[in-house]
Amino acid sequence: MRLAAALVAAGTVLASSAPARAQGVRVLDLGHGMYEAIGVAVGTGGDRTVAVPASNTFLVTTSAGNVVIDTSLAAAASAHRQALAAKSTAPIKAIVLTHAHGDHTGGVRIWREAGTEIIAQRNHASFARYQRTLAGFFGRRNAAQFGFGATPAAAAAAVAFEPTRTFEDRDTLTIGDVEFDLIHTPGETPDHLTVWIPQYKAAFIGDNYYESFPNLYTLRGTMPRWALDYVDSLNTVLALEPDLVLPSHGQPIRGRDEVKRRLTQYRDAIQYVHDATVKGMNDGKDVFTLMREIRLPPALDVGESYGKLTWSIRGIYEGYAGWFDGNPSTMFDEATGAYKEVVALAGGPAAVAARARAVSADDPVRALHLTDIALAAEPANRAALEVRLQILQALDRASGNSNERGWLQAGIRDVQSKLK
Repeated sequence: MRLAAALVAAGTVLASSAPARAQGVRVLDLGHGMYEAIGVAVGTGGDRTVAVPASNTFLVTTSAGNVVIDTSLAAAASAHRQALAAKSTAPIKAIVLTHAHGDHTGGVRIWREAGTEIIAQRNHASFARYQRTLAGFFGRRNAAQFGFGATPAAAAAAVAFEPTRTFEDRDTLTIGDVEFDLIHTPGETPDHLTVWIPQYKAAFIGDNYYESFPNLYTLRGTMPRWALDYVDSLNTVLALEPDLVLPSHGQPIRGRDEVKRRLTQYRDAIQYVHDATVKGMNDGKDVFTLMREIRLPPALDVGESYGKLTWSIRGIYEGYAGWFDGNPSTMFDEATGAYKEVVALAGGPAAVAARARAVSADDPVRALHLTDIALAAEPANRAALEVRLQILQALDRASGNSNERGWLQAGIRDVQSKLK
């Protein structure tokens, strides 16, 4: 069945060659005629650069031609193809896309040749349609998160392609002397798939594993990413007993024991956060209490350089229960409508800004909230803007999370523009 799909939103902005630049491409020899171009790109930054997702590109050689798994960001795809051409220039028989995010599909047009099959899981089309529906929204969000200069109009200019082959749960692709099992493994997206090559005991796991707690909720916005989908999909990969796992971001995981250790730890970390959040919900705790309380035990600490526990806890909570928190006032207008009166009682925006400055060293997040209150009353108040800028810059310097830095730097740029 032929299904049309378009790269939009995250896909469109990330597929554009303008916002990011590809770095020098390193190619890994994975054995058995398999090669990996490591995907690295950076966006614009404030005090520091912000990582832009650019997936690895995999080239699998066969006796009848080559198979490409993920095509990376458009900005990186040409460099990836040139680097991998040093390993093989045989015809591209198929492109397999682990999912519809643009940092995996942006290079389809670079790799596609006459007769190349483009293979995706069947939900690819509906997920692309969801992104297309919110193209303007996601264009702004991606521009902020990754430091792009893109506009919503640019985000609407989709890079369109049509998969030539889709499947529901499992499919088998045979090219020359290599058999590829395609397995639906939802997690990062509903259309996510894993490529399994039985004869090499190699699993191409896409974005269902990377060296950080996953983005169960991404700040740029997303439909719910169900934690238990990740758990089930990781169990599916573990059951294959791979000797080699190839994430679409980061380095290969080699050796059956190491694969089992890493994927089991990752799965158990996700399960732990899910179960603790659900328990807290059933115990009557609000989402912010759970964001403060839930911590991974040391044995399950997988790092938070990209995804973050607090965002994932809130994503799980609101994915199950929605936005209403049980407070009757939440049914009506936003709380900021009362801030002007609070600011007036406090002595004006300058007084609130002074308080924000006083507490900023010990509690920068509380200080940031105080600037929200002051600026709600007087959006151009210079004292509040100046202290807000200092707080955002301090939080940025202290952050070790790429996505958090992206939004802090977006805030920095916004304040700087207002202070000009």
